[in-house]
Amino acid sequence: MNKKLISLICAISCSFLWGTAFVAQDLGMDYIGPFSFTAGRMFLGFITLIPFFFFFEFKKIKEKKFSHNMILTYLVLLALFLSGGFAFQQYSLLYTDVANAAIFTIFYVLIVPAISYFLFSKRIHWSVWPSVFVCVIGGFLLTETNNVTVRLGDSLVLLGAFFWAFHIVYLSKFLKLFNYPITITMGTCLIGSIITFIPSLAFENISLENLLLEKNELLYAGVLSSGIAFLLQAYSQQNLSPAPVAIIFSLEGVFAAIFGWILLSQFLSDLKIFGIVLILLAVIFSQLAPIYGKKYYGQN
Repeated sequence: MNKKLISLICAISCSFLWGTAFVAQDLGMDYIGPFSFTAGRMFLGFITLIPFFFFFEFKKIKEKKFSHNMILTYLVLLALFLSGGFAFQQYSLLYTDVANAAIFTIFYVLIVPAISYFLFSKRIHWSVWPSVFVCVIGGFLLTETNNVTVRLGDSLVLLGAFFWAFHIVYLSKFLKLFNYPITITMGTCLIGSIITFIPSLAFENISLENLLLEKNELLYAGVLSSGIAFLLQAYSQQNLSPAPVAIIFSLEGVFAAIFGWILLSQFLSDLKIFGIVLILLAVIFSQLAPIYGKKYYGQN
C-alpha cells in the first residue's frame, strides 16, 4: 500500500480519536480539575506506549548513536507545546461546549502554514490557503458571539491552537532527525504529564480517589486519544507535510461537534451544520488539488 495513503488513513483515524475524546474531556471534570485531567491522560498515554516501544523500537535505538541532548531538547519542546495545547483546551471546556472547543482548536490549520512559510521558508501548495480560509469561515459559523462566557472559553482554546500548531511543525522537524514515532510520542507524553502535574498540585485538589472517579473518561482520553492518537499523528507526519496534514487533523472539530450533539445533546443548528460541511469540503479540496495538479500539469 502507498505510504502516503497509509499516512492519510493514520491522520483521519487520529482526527476521529481526538474529536470523540472531547466528549470524555467534557464529562471528565466532575471531581478533578483541567490540569489534573491533562496530567492523567498524558501519563496514561505514556503507559499505553511502553510495550510498543520495547517491541518495535528499543533495539533499533540501542544499536545507533544519537545526540541525547538533541533528543531531550526536542522532547521537552514538544511536551511544552502538547501540554499547553491540552491545558488550554481542557480549561476552555469549563466555559464553552464541545463543538466550540473543538472548532477553535482546529484554527491551527491557519497557524501551521504561516509558521512553516514565514519561519522556515517552506513552500506551501496554493490549495492550502483557500482551504484554510474556508476552514476559518466554517469555524466562525460554529461560534456564539452573543455569549460572553462562551467567548471566554473560545478565546482560551484559540490560544491553545498556537501550541498545537507549533507541536505539528516541530514534530515534523524532529521526525526528520529521529524517525522513531513511538519513542517520540511516549517521551512527549511522559514529560508533558510531569509539566501539567505541577500546576495540578498547586491549584487543584488532585488525589488518586478523585482520579478513579473519572477513570472511564481518563482511559478513553489517555489510552486512545493521547497514546494511540498521537502515535498515529507521528506516523501520518512521516509522509505528509505539516500544512496539509493540519487540515486533515481539523476533522477532529467535525467529529467532536457530531458526537457532542449525539452524546451530550449539544444541539447543532443548520448554520453550524453548514460550517461543518465547509470544513469537510476544505479538507477534501486540500488533498485532491495537489494530486490533480501533479497528474495533469506536472507540478505541485
